[in-house]
Amino acid sequence: MRPFRRLFLILALAATSLTAGMAALTTPALAGDLPPVTAEDRVLGRADAPVTVVEYASFVCPHCAAWHKEVYPAFKAQYIDTGKVKFVYRTLPTSPEDFAMTAAGIARCSRPDRFFAVVDSLFDGQPGFYAGSRTWFRDAIAVGGRTDAEMKACFEDPATQARINAEIEGAGAAGVEGTPTFFVDGHKMADPSLASLGAAIDAAHRPGR
Repeated sequence: MRPFRRLFLILALAATSLTAGMAALTTPALAGDLPPVTAEDRVLGRADAPVTVVEYASFVCPHCAAWHKEVYPAFKAQYIDTGKVKFVYRTLPTSPEDFAMTAAGIARCSRPDRFFAVVDSLFDGQPGFYAGSRTWFRDAIAVGGRTDAEMKACFEDPATQARINAEIEGAGAAGVEGTPTFFVDGHKMADPSLASLGAAIDAAHRPGR
C-alpha cells in the first residue's frame, strides 16, 4: 500500500471519530454572541486591524468554494492586505461529514503559517473532489508544511477534536444556520457579496464607532 494511501486511511478513521463527536454539537442552539477571537483561531491580516471579519465555512460546501473563488481575492486585496481587516476562518463541517471533517483536520493540523494556503488548496480543489479526483487531500497536505507522521499525530491528538468541536459549538451559539456565514465586528451578515461586506466594514471603521 502506498504511503499516502495508508495516511489517508488513518486520517479518514480519525475523522470518523471527530464526526461521531460532532452530532451533539450540531443540534441547533439559541442564537447568542459570537465567540471572541483567541490564540486558537487562525487569523489572516494585521493583529491590530480595526475590523474583524469571521467566516464559518465547510470545505465541502460549494457556496463556500464559490465565495473563495469569486469574492475572496478582491476582499483580501481591498481589506486584508491593506490592514483594514483581520480575517478569521472557522470550520463548520457539512455533509458529507466524513470528508468535511477530514479536510477540516488537515487544515487545522497544518502549520499555522500555512493554514490559509491549505484553505486555498481545499477550496480550489473542491470541484475536482466532486468530479472524483483522488488528489484533493494529498494536494492540501502537500502545502501544509507537516510530515505524514506529524499529520497523523495531530489527527490522533484529542486537542484537535476539541478545537474543531469548539468551532462547531461556537457556530451554533452565534446562530449560524448555514455556510458560508460572515460576521463583521460581531454583526451577522445576510449578504456575503463584496459590496455588502465592504459597506459593513466601512461603517464599522467609521470614526466614532
